[in-house]
Amino acid sequence: MPAFPQIAPPRALERPQTTVVHGQTLIDEYAWLRAENWREALDDPSVLDPAIRAHLETENAYADAMLGWTKALQERLVAEMRGRIREDDSSVPAPDGPYAYLRRFREGGEHPLFCRVPREGGVETMLLDGDALAQGRAYFAIGAVAHSPDHALIAWSLDAEGSENYTIRVRPAGSAEDMPDRAERTTGDVVWCADCASFLYVELDDNHRPVRVRRHVLGTEQAADALVYEEPEPGWFVSIDRTQSGRFAAIVVSDHETSETRLLALDAPEAPPRIVVAREPGIRYGVEDHGDRLIIVTNADGAEDFKIVEAPLADPSRENWRDLVPHRPGVMILSATPFARHLARLEREDARPRIVLRDLATGEEHAVAFDEEAYSLGLSAGFEFDTDTLRFGYSSLARPNETWDYDMATRERTLRKREEPPSGHDPQAYVTRRVFATTQDGERAPISLLYRKGALDDGPAPCLLYGYGSYGHAIPASFRSNILSLVDRGFVYAIAHIRGGTEKGWGWYVAGKKEKKTNTFGDFLACAQALCEQGFTRRGAIVAHGGSAGGMLMGAVANDDPGAFAGIVAEVPFVDVLNTMLDAELPLTPPEWPEWGNPGESREAFETIRGYSPYDNVAAQDYPPILALAGLTDPRVTYWEPAKWVARLRATMTGGGPVILRTQMEAGHGGVSGRFRRLEEIASIYAFALACVGRIRA
Repeated sequence: MPAFPQIAPPRALERPQTTVVHGQTLIDEYAWLRAENWREALDDPSVLDPAIRAHLETENAYADAMLGWTKALQERLVAEMRGRIREDDSSVPAPDGPYAYLRRFREGGEHPLFCRVPREGGVETMLLDGDALAQGRAYFAIGAVAHSPDHALIAWSLDAEGSENYTIRVRPAGSAEDMPDRAERTTGDVVWCADCASFLYVELDDNHRPVRVRRHVLGTEQAADALVYEEPEPGWFVSIDRTQSGRFAAIVVSDHETSETRLLALDAPEAPPRIVVAREPGIRYGVEDHGDRLIIVTNADGAEDFKIVEAPLADPSRENWRDLVPHRPGVMILSATPFARHLARLEREDARPRIVLRDLATGEEHAVAFDEEAYSLGLSAGFEFDTDTLRFGYSSLARPNETWDYDMATRERTLRKREEPPSGHDPQAYVTRRVFATTQDGERAPISLLYRKGALDDGPAPCLLYGYGSYGHAIPASFRSNILSLVDRGFVYAIAHIRGGTEKGWGWYVAGKKEKKTNTFGDFLACAQALCEQGFTRRGAIVAHGGSAGGMLMGAVANDDPGAFAGIVAEVPFVDVLNTMLDAELPLTPPEWPEWGNPGESREAFETIRGYSPYDNVAAQDYPPILALAGLTDPRVTYWEPAKWVARLRATMTGGGPVILRTQMEAGHGGVSGRFRRLEEIASIYAFALACVGRIRA
C-alpha cells in the first residue's frame, strides 16, 4: 500500500450554480473557480481573483506537503535524468543555400541557441541566444525562428506567459538587437515573402482563436498590417506554412473533420490568395506544389486512410484530380513531401511507420525498412527543394534517436548523429515489445512495451501505462530517456495505442470520437487487463498516466475501474468536458464540437458527453492516489477544470487517495519552461508513481 502522509486536504467552498440544458438540471458546486476575467488572467496572472488564487496556492502547499517526503528521491531522479542529457547538445545543421542552420545548447543552459554556419565551413554565427533572452522572466518559450530568403534577417516569436500568445520580432542576422517591428497576439508562425521586406503571420482574436492572416511590412506599425484572409466561422482555425518549393504560402483553414487551403504566391503577396478547392464537409486535404502541378494528400472519394493525387496548378478543381498514390485501406498516409526529383511520403500500417520514396520521373518506388517490433520514424523536410538528400530521425523505446541523411537517388544512408546519453546507455540491456489487447468489442489494440532484462524474472512488475487516444494523435514508440528512471527501478513502461488515435488508420480515430468516445476508455482498460493476463504486471500495480485529452482518459478510467490502478497521473486534464463544450466563449470550444459533439444543440451529444465526462461522473467510491497538474495560463485546458475535479473528488469519494493538485502559477499547457526546470516536474511525477507502488526507496 502507498504510504503518503496523513494530512487533511483543502476543501473548496461549495457555491452551487444551476443551469438547465435540454430539460436536464446541472448543478456545479465549484463553478466559482472559473474567474470572470479569465481572458485577462491568461496574459497577466496577477489579475486573477484573490480568492481563487488563495485556493490554488493552498492546494500547492498541500501538494508540497504530500510529496515533500520524497524530496531526496526527487533530487536523485533529477540528477539521473539530467545525466542523460548532453548539456552542450546540438542539432545536425540543416543546409539552405550558403548556410546551414542549427539549434544547440550551452552547458548548463536552460534555453536553446539558434545559430548558423557557412555551408562550406567557417565560423558559427549566433542568431538567437535563448538563455540571454530569458533572463528575468518567470516563463520563456521561443516559437518559430525563420530566416529571410536572402538570409539577412531573422524573424522569431516569443511566449512570455505560457498562454501561447506569441509576439513576433525581427533582427538582422548576427545582431543581438531587435528592430522596432513587432506583431503581437499571434500564433507565432512566420512565413517570409520573397521580397524579404515583409512577412505573413496569423493573428488571434479576443477569444484566443487564430482567425486572421496579416502581412507585416518592415518599418511599419502593426496597425497598418494588411489583412490577407479572415475566417468568419468561429469553429474554424487558421494556420500558415510555406510549401517545400518556397513558391507559396499555404493558408489552411480547418476544424477536426474538414479543411480548406488557399495558396498565396510569395513573390506577389499583395495579390489575393487563391483557393485550391472549396471546403466540403468531411473532406480533408493538404497541398504542396511541384512545377506546374499540385500534389495533394486527401481523404476524398472514400479514401479513409488518405491517398495522394496530382492536379494542374492552373485548375486544381476536383474533376482534375488524378491518383498518384491510390488509397489502401489500413495504410495511412501521414505526409507527402515533394522534392525536385523525388516524392517522400511517411505512412503507417498497424502502428508501424515507414518511409516510401518515389522517383517522380519513372514512378519507381522503394521503402526504407527497419527491423524492431516497435519504433518511431520522422521526416525532416529541411529548407531545400532541389536536393536528393532526405533527412529522417529513427529511434525506439530502447534506442536513442539517430539522425540519418538518405540519398534518394543512390539509396545510401549516412548516419549524421546518434544521441548517446553522457551517463551511458546500453540498448541491449532492455527489451522492447509490441503486444496486443483484445478490446471489449473484439478489436486488437497495440501496446508498445519497454522493460529491463530480468525485470520479470520474479513475476509481474509495476507498470506505468500511458494513454492519449484523441484527435487522431498517434503516440510514437520513440526513445524517452527520462522514463529509464522508472524502468531501471523495475517498472514496465507501456504505451496503449487506443482508439481515438490513428495508429491503425483513420478508422481507428473515428471509432474513438463523438458517440464512440467510450471506446477510448474501454480500450485503455482492456490494455491494462491484457498486460496483467500476459504476465507483465498485475491489477493494482499499474500507474496510469495521461495529459490534456489523455487526462480526460485518466478521469474516465478512474471512475470506471478505480481498483485497476495503484495511482493516476493526470497532466492538464480535460475533465470538465460537458461544461466546457457548453461554453462557446472558451477559446477551443466551437472548433472542438466536431471532435466531441455540440451538447448545446444536440440532446444526443449532451447525453453522450454527460455519460462519460469525468467531472460529472465522480462517484461515491474509493479512488486510487491521484496527482493532477494544471497551468494557470493554459488556454487549452483552463486551470479550473482540474481544480473543480479535485474538489469534487474529495467531497464525493468514500476512501482511498490522496488526491493532489499542483498548479503552475506561471506556466500554461506545456508546463514550466526550460529543459532542466521541466525535469523537476517530471521527478515529482515519478516519485509519486514510485510511492504508489511502494518503491519509494528504490
